[in-house]
Amino acid sequence: MRINWHEYFMAQAMLLSLRSTCERLSVGATIVKDNRIIAGGYNGSVSGEVHCVDEGCYVEDGHCIRTIHAEINGLLQCSKFGVSTEGASVYVTHFPCINCTKSLIQAGIKNVYYRADYKNHPYAIELLNKNNVNYELIELDNKKVNMYFESIE
Repeated sequence: MRINWHEYFMAQAMLLSLRSTCERLSVGATIVKDNRIIAGGYNGSVSGEVHCVDEGCYVEDGHCIRTIHAEINGLLQCSKFGVSTEGASVYVTHFPCINCTKSLIQAGIKNVYYRADYKNHPYAIELLNKNNVNYELIELDNKKVNMYFESIE
């Protein structure tokens, strides 16, 4: 059974989340343009720095300041390699925080697809609406995805 595009890209985001080094929440993001993956990211430390899984989270005011969010890591990957995000979509395992939402809008992302609600900030929703950015909860049928892996064992 073939999965649809939303399921495919969300599964990619879920796979990326397995690389997360955050102890509090593992998040993955896949940036897509014209049905092609242009970048991926997960939440973790700055390259070369210690990771939360190794030394614990560096928490100030209830937030880990050591971690770069998955969406930002994906956008930075595009920036580093000169890939335009204008008109692209992002598939992210959790609803983006307010700072990620602002960055996604500023980067020209037009669709935000997420698998789970997570502290959905009212201002983030307001900004998405004001900027005509589509946002949608995507349900992934785990049975379809698992069925594939079970069939190759």
